[in-house]
Amino acid sequence: MKHKPAPEPDEEQLVRRTARGDRAAFEEFYRRTSPWLAVRLRRRCSDDQIVAEVMQETYLAVWRAAGSFAGSVTGGSAVGWVWTIAARRLVDAFRRRAHHAQPPAAAYTAVVAPAAEDEALADSVGDSVGDALRTLAPELRQVLQAMVLDGLSVRETAVLLGLPEGTVKTRARRARITMREALS
Repeated sequence: MKHKPAPEPDEEQLVRRTARGDRAAFEEFYRRTSPWLAVRLRRRCSDDQIVAEVMQETYLAVWRAAGSFAGSVTGGSAVGWVWTIAARRLVDAFRRRAHHAQPPAAAYTAVVAPAAEDEALADSVGDSVGDALRTLAPELRQVLQAMVLDGLSVRETAVLLGLPEGTVKTRARRARITMREALS
């Protein structure tokens, strides 16, 4: 009688095993999620050094906090959880960089350049859709980007942006209406 190989653990199971100190589970979780996470972080930050620091801080936090992962019990996923950690670490890195950076007086001259997110939007969506996205108010674009481009749930978007779920839903609805009008 042949034994069927055990099914491969999903990411949530890997996090739970990591919480029990299973280094192999952590390494497998890292192997599965780090390429995807790096791509998502690079969409928001073109500085490879910051992306590398955020990746390191994120996986250190995963190792240390795996026991606090609530998972599907709260409607979340392991991938959403790691993205939330990474997004917060990226915001922290931007704040640290802004706090420590003292630009020279010449840097205060007005230079109009597209934001990194606008460039990413232009690369990932068609011209008319990209133009419509760029005309959205920043708070609407943030929500739409998190939910549509990043594939986060309302709850994950709320956690990422530090907003109530109702506000996320309202902004998502307003963004869709505005987009529909802009594209018609």
